[in-house]
Amino acid sequence: MLSRLGALLQQAVETREPSVDLLEAFTEHWKGITGYYLEATDESIPARQTDIPWRLRQMLDILVYEEKQFPAGEAGPCLEYLLQHKVLETLSTLGKAEYPPGMRQQVLLFFSRVLGQVQHPLLHYLNVHRPVKKLLQLSGDRLGSGLEKEEVQFVAVLCMKIKQDPTLLMYILEGKSIPNGMRAKELPAMEEGTEHPSGPASGSPRAEPSPPRRDHNFITSLVGLCKSKKGRVAMKARENLLLLAGLAQEAAAACLVQSSALCPLLTQHLCDLHSAVPAGTDPADVLAMERTSWRSQGAGDGAFPAKESVAAFLGWLDYLDELVLGAHPVVAEAIAGAVEETFFQGILRPQLLQVSERAVLSATAMLVGTVRQVRAPALLRRLVLFLLGPDQHPETPGDAPHSLRTHLIDRCDHLCDELLQKPHEHIARNLVLRNLEARGYLQRTPLVPEERGPPELEHEEDALDLEEDPYFTDGFPDSSFGMVKKLPSGSAPSGKGQVSEVVSSFLCLVPEEAKTSSCMEEGGYDTYVHDALAMVQACRDSAAPWGWPRAPRPLDSCQPEVVFYEGHFLKVLFDRMARILDQPYSLNLQVTSVLSRLAALPHPHLHEYLLDPYLSLAPGCRSLFSVLVRVIGDLMQRLQRVPQFRAKLLLVRRQLLGLVPGEQLDHTMLFKGVVVLEEFCKELAAIALVKGPPEGPP
Repeated sequence: MLSRLGALLQQAVETREPSVDLLEAFTEHWKGITGYYLEATDESIPARQTDIPWRLRQMLDILVYEEKQFPAGEAGPCLEYLLQHKVLETLSTLGKAEYPPGMRQQVLLFFSRVLGQVQHPLLHYLNVHRPVKKLLQLSGDRLGSGLEKEEVQFVAVLCMKIKQDPTLLMYILEGKSIPNGMRAKELPAMEEGTEHPSGPASGSPRAEPSPPRRDHNFITSLVGLCKSKKGRVAMKARENLLLLAGLAQEAAAACLVQSSALCPLLTQHLCDLHSAVPAGTDPADVLAMERTSWRSQGAGDGAFPAKESVAAFLGWLDYLDELVLGAHPVVAEAIAGAVEETFFQGILRPQLLQVSERAVLSATAMLVGTVRQVRAPALLRRLVLFLLGPDQHPETPGDAPHSLRTHLIDRCDHLCDELLQKPHEHIARNLVLRNLEARGYLQRTPLVPEERGPPELEHEEDALDLEEDPYFTDGFPDSSFGMVKKLPSGSAPSGKGQVSEVVSSFLCLVPEEAKTSSCMEEGGYDTYVHDALAMVQACRDSAAPWGWPRAPRPLDSCQPEVVFYEGHFLKVLFDRMARILDQPYSLNLQVTSVLSRLAALPHPHLHEYLLDPYLSLAPGCRSLFSVLVRVIGDLMQRLQRVPQFRAKLLLVRRQLLGLVPGEQLDHTMLFKGVVVLEEFCKELAAIALVKGPPEGPP
């Protein structure tokens, strides 16, 4: 038979009459396939052991060869035969019957090759896209049936064709017939169930009516393959869905959203993966995980029992994030809206507001992982509004219009740090900036009007008053804690001198008796400068599109009668900063990390409020520096009451660095708080150095 086909092809070339011989060969192979069902007696013989795969390959070769003999866009006789006699309809029926065993695999391969290698537009035809949809329905029913490789190849070909012509999506999803004007040659319509040509093929199976099913179609098959346990299958399916979602044609994007279950399928799988994370998972393990990429294969080493399930959830979320990032705006908004409604509101919100402390900690840890993964603007916007609410007007004490925001701020954990790293202005605006807009923290009648130089001698009385404050020197007449002798009041100095003054102010806060980093050869604040440069530059890059002012708002444009309230977020941070000597080490690290991130933001009001030690504060107001001053006053009293304070403090620092075994000491929490305090002051000094002075007069 092989030699005969070769002779036929050679004769077709020599006589330049390919249509007659090729059509005869094509129909002969097709009748050979249909005749098998009349002659076969052993139904257990696999399809691959029959001549069906070979005949299908010959039919494909004939179609490809024939197409080269005709002008582009013109269908040859073999292709016309394929379309007129519903060859694909019949094959899809045979594939559905799975007879002989393995027939579905052969049909999938034939469909993929015909659609991929024949250049003539085919999917517009009813007799093509209808059997295509029938095969897709079968694929949706049989996820994990062993044919995922062939199925993903099939849908990949469809995605490639849709990318070339996005209008095809509507035919595959909705089953529309092609307008006559789009056909290369008018083909006679044939009703469902019409028999095939006379002869042996006339007794072949009929193409059964198959109205489109909404439960399984192109999108359900593609999303199902995206969830495959086979890494290569899932990767290929996901890449093709990315391609599909990114189609530029708005009609195709609308069709994808309105005529398929894309959004519910994607979000439901996200919820399923989230639910699969064991309830007893340690929140610390989740928080310790790095950002997960959907392209990575597996979860790596099993550092903790639930790592695989957590990684699966975060990986799928990362995929949805990339899907939204690259999708048409219509598709991106639809997916983001579905994630918010189904996952944020339906799953996360009830878990975050529950009473059980352990359950809340676990839910918050998963939320931190969620925030860490999200980058796509459409999804990030909905996440931010879900967490913080839309409010941007100044807060008032006791005001809590968004209950979830209140709960999250009260915890003030890793979530706040992760949020502040996201490039979305509403985060900083909602948490902090809206309360600093009027600069109500400033004293409207400065002690030294229009004077912004270093403190003069007449201010020595102010420094003396501070030294006599019981927070600093009460009971220590012979002490040498003179690091706060000249903390000036009033306005900050201007120019480059201001930077050195600010840096010195933060570096001199912690008394020498409480400093131990120099003993460990860790260097001074300059060790933080490199990290500060990176953090400040990252904040500047993120804030560049937001149009923040370069100088503080003029005081004469602010309402003088406004009573300043720092807002719930800063209140919690300052209150916890004030208790740094009595709090767990991990909590202190979280609080100082969030404050450092805020200080690095390039807004002049934040710079002024957090990094200017020379502010003349309005009555009843506090700044970060004033909070630190009170902490230092408390520390100076305590260290005199603890025997061998410095030696024990040095031992604790060495323990924190892992240089010596951990040994429980009295006042360990105090010592750890002092270590964090010293490092925090150095970090603030480095940030102040990197940012430089604010521009323009206040």
